Amino acid sequence: MSVPTAHDLITIGRIGVDVYPHQIGVGLEDVETFGKFLGGSATNVAVAAARLGRRTAVISRTGDDPFGRFIHASLRGFGVDDTWVTPVADLPTPVTFCEIFPPDDFPLYFYRNPKAPDLCIEADEIPVEAVRDAGIFWATLTGMSDQPSRDAHVRAWEVRGRREHTIIDLDYRPMFWPSAQEARAAAEIALDHATVAIGNKEECEVAVGETEPARAAAALLDRGVEIAIVKQGPKGVLAATREGSHTIPPILVDVVNGLGAGDAFGGAFCHGLLAGLSLEETVTLANAAGAIVASRLECSSAMPTRDELDAKVAAAGQETNA
Repeated sequence: MSVPTAHDLITIGRIGVDVYPHQIGVGLEDVETFGKFLGGSATNVAVAAARLGRRTAVISRTGDDPFGRFIHASLRGFGVDDTWVTPVADLPTPVTFCEIFPPDDFPLYFYRNPKAPDLCIEADEIPVEAVRDAGIFWATLTGMSDQPSRDAHVRAWEVRGRREHTIIDLDYRPMFWPSAQEARAAAEIALDHATVAIGNKEECEVAVGETEPARAAAALLDRGVEIAIVKQGPKGVLAATREGSHTIPPILVDVVNGLGAGDAFGGAFCHGLLAGLSLEETVTLANAAGAIVASRLECSSAMPTRDELDAKVAAAGQETNA
């Protein structure tokens, strides 16, 4: 039997430690105990796909410290290749705290000073052949927010050559940018290299100046992507190509923690693309993954297995047909 040489999915970008409160509905000042988890959007996407049986890897950097060692152990525990996660000697591994006020208020507090190691990825660190040959290459807009990470992303896209399934997660977080205008300029660069763009309405406004889902999807397609995904919250997900579009309804759950649901969506979306599912089937699968994680406390360790995902899709289908 032949052994696959290429990764199914390689992600690049944010990595760190998520510290989540065990007490729900109270501010951090009143929280007494916490849980520690692997975190970072690009990292969580790789974990989510690995939980579904995909061969994944992350390109990123950590501090040369105990939290950095925790990250490597966690990646390996989830079956994610950590070969290209390297230490930065003089910077601490980022830590992110959150507060949990269900169903829709989850403030985040990022400790990434003086600079996050994942923004110190150098262009010459990009594993050229691996990025070129991966089934999917996933990057986030956050990785474009500072140097040398910006040049590293551009280098990766150049060697990728806009190959099929080069995904940009528009992932706009204003605290990481001097201005929305600079984020839009970076998004323009990213969209020149991407074949798939994923974002919510606010992120689409930053990237292409449109919040109305159909116009946002059209603007993304005009930039040359082949698939535009616009998340609409409780109104579902608009998935568009030049041949047409579908609005896929959400799968409703009692939300415990909405953080990480988008990363679960991303990992399952990648799995669906790799499996050759239709776009509508792929987004349905991704919606189910996001719903599962939203109903759980943590992010990375909450990512569903294939059996859990299949069960959620089947149950949602039965409810729709009832």
